[in-house]
Amino acid sequence: MYEISAPVPHNGSVKGDYQDLVDEISVLLGAPATLENRDFGLIAFGAHDSDSDLGGFELDPVRTRSILTRKSTAAVRAWFEGFGIARATGPVRIPAAPEAGVNRGRLCLPVRHRGVVHGYVWLLATDAETGPTDERLAAAMEVTERIGVLLADEASAGDDVAREFRAVLTAGRGWQRDMALAALRAALGPSADDLHVVVCVAPWPTADAPSSRRVPGTAALCPVPWSAAGGSPDQLTGPDAGIALAALIRLRSTDALDPARTGAARLIEAGGGRCAAGIAVPRRGLAELPDAWRESVAAARAATARGSGLATAPAIEEWATLGPYRLLTALPPGAAHDPTVRELLAQPELARTAEVFLDHAGQAGRTAAALGIHRQTLYYRLSRVEKLTGLDLDEGEDRLLLHMALKAARL
Repeated sequence: MYEISAPVPHNGSVKGDYQDLVDEISVLLGAPATLENRDFGLIAFGAHDSDSDLGGFELDPVRTRSILTRKSTAAVRAWFEGFGIARATGPVRIPAAPEAGVNRGRLCLPVRHRGVVHGYVWLLATDAETGPTDERLAAAMEVTERIGVLLADEASAGDDVAREFRAVLTAGRGWQRDMALAALRAALGPSADDLHVVVCVAPWPTADAPSSRRVPGTAALCPVPWSAAGGSPDQLTGPDAGIALAALIRLRSTDALDPARTGAARLIEAGGGRCAAGIAVPRRGLAELPDAWRESVAAARAATARGSGLATAPAIEEWATLGPYRLLTALPPGAAHDPTVRELLAQPELARTAEVFLDHAGQAGRTAAALGIHRQTLYYRLSRVEKLTGLDLDEGEDRLLLHMALKAARL
């Protein structure tokens, strides 16, 4: 239930404000309180004197798993939301359910502002007769209203940044882009000159962006039409292939891309695991943001083309390590389609053999081992490749044409 990656607030004092308010609730109700956003991401938690104050809470499998994995599962969220916490306007008591990994009951105080739930304050439930009085619960709910104002303000500020970020990525060249960049700079404030990296996740399954709290250090998240990213409809597949997700993530240094990789993996998971992600070259400031976006889009396309272990790990590629795809993705859609491979592509086994052979610099032994076939089988297949394409695999330029055509076909 607790995601321990706290967000980076847009205002340096906000995190401290949350902590003070959570501590106030902890004192009012005589138990450590935890504040989460509506996506069940940890924001702040109340102090306690010793592990004994937790009353065995540390053994709760839900809490243990969330700390180890830094996230809560959809099943855990659905279980708690099944008690109506998203609709409640007052405290909600949730019973223990060992079969669900909840060894201790919870007391949930919904955090609302103007009728919208923005988060939850959680405490271990106590016996109704020995627990906090109605007056103290009412006082604690008044504190949650103050928390709600802060969360709503922060969400509004995040919406402003996301809107301006999207405007920069979709604006044409010239004065429109200059105005969009100026607006984004104003929305980000001093952090506009920090080191950032742009990440593209595609295809994104909805027209909405997830909460930026899913990715620590995220300055902005916004959905962008794939056509505005310079792509064509046939470059992505699926019912929602027309949308890509753009993320602007803060970095500490250009050689420390772990926040971007982690963020990309979390966004792929949030998108249902059927996306690929591309990471641009980090840049300081916003002037080259459109170039960074094009790089991230190209890297996302290459991640899909390379099939980077989609079944076992998120498909993530970095522009800096794309190799030939850096050139191929820069070509207009369809420009790299060469008629010499048309018949070859209709026979996937032969096309795969040719690509692996060229990937291994024409070394027959390594190619046969990679494909798990005998050398004579390899030579037979390569002879068929030459007949289908009319190319001579002993000629360097023919090899180059075939190699690029096969790579382009993946895009």
